[in-house]
Amino acid sequence: MAFAASVKLEGDSQTYQISSGIKKYTLMDLGFTKGKSGAFMCSWSLDPNTPYNAAFRLKMTFSADLTGFKMATVTGNGMQRANIFKNEAHPEAVEQLRFILKNFIDREVLVTA
Repeated sequence: MAFAASVKLEGDSQTYQISSGIKKYTLMDLGFTKGKSGAFMCSWSLDPNTPYNAAFRLKMTFSADLTGFKMATVTGNGMQRANIFKNEAHPEAVEQLRFILKNFIDREVLVTA
């Protein structure tokens, strides 16, 4: 999947874009690590009870120049995409996702479109 300026998670009604106020050090503060290509990557558990062996995870990657990003909800092993919004079957995961993304909006990493 290529980097995009705006991303909408599968099943979600909200679209997210990169904030004009994004800073590399803010990404580092939020737990992102810089890869060999210069991209910033991170993954968060969407299980509010335990960060380990979670059923779902949020994976995000920002390009090195911070002009594009990727975002997906995946299974606990990170190998397959997952739609946590489907049939309202995972309300805890959706709530945790909203909490994480609100933190990104508050820290001027993302904005809603």
